[in-house]
Amino acid sequence: MKNIDKEQYLIESLSSKYIGDDAAVVGDTLYSMDAFFEDVHFKRSWMSVAQIGRKAMLVNLSDAIAMNAQPHYALVTVSIPPSLSLEEIDSLSKSMEKTAQEYGCEIIGGDTIGADKLHLSITIISKSQHPLLRKGLKEGDILAFTGMLGESKRDLEALFRGEQIAQNSRFLEPTLRADFIAKARPYLRTGMDISDGLFCDSNKLLEINNLGFESIITIEDAIGLSAEEYEMLISFDACHLSSIEAIAYETKTPLTLFAKVALNKKRFTCKSHHFKEED
Repeated sequence: MKNIDKEQYLIESLSSKYIGDDAAVVGDTLYSMDAFFEDVHFKRSWMSVAQIGRKAMLVNLSDAIAMNAQPHYALVTVSIPPSLSLEEIDSLSKSMEKTAQEYGCEIIGGDTIGADKLHLSITIISKSQHPLLRKGLKEGDILAFTGMLGESKRDLEALFRGEQIAQNSRFLEPTLRADFIAKARPYLRTGMDISDGLFCDSNKLLEINNLGFESIITIEDAIGLSAEEYEMLISFDACHLSSIEAIAYETKTPLTLFAKVALNKKRFTCKSHHFKEED
């Protein structure tokens, strides 16, 4: 088959009612998990072991933050290659633990195995009384994103060319918008973090709500196709715009309005960055 997103195909083959958001919501508890694999999400030559541990934890915490949840516990599985020294293992574990603690989260267990590459898989258990979901979008809602998108894609391409990138690059150090989401939650209709790119993630939001969009501004591919940004994609009723903008200003969160939800089937052009298309 051609042009099949195999990740989405697998997700859709599962029948649980809890699947569909950044985390599974069971009562007031949220469960989420992401993998961070060598030669899939990063190369060892690109990052220090401490940076690898920090980003692995940040991208997992992002799922909880995106849903207006407080992370409490983390379970970490690590595959340890023979080339990883004891000093590097210490650096990895300390980095993950410190990053988790910054968000009130504690590593309480997991698993370790020997393997040929450094792979990490982290489960986050969090709590929320008012989780921000993907369902609930309505015609006329405004779609917006936080931060400045595009840096992650730009710097990833530079790394592939063998170039150096800044140590504070968004590719290495995602910014999570916990304060903004917590304060803006009463005014938000839906939301999710931008991990697959603005275009692809907007399509997911529109698809699950069976709605389309009309553009407010033109978004270049360099911005719309930049994956692993971990900024927020949000929607809200236009009547709450001034409140949202005030919170964005208060929390020093850049905010861009880019589309309005409409009764059509319009979608952004995007490709899955997880798998290459088959011939």
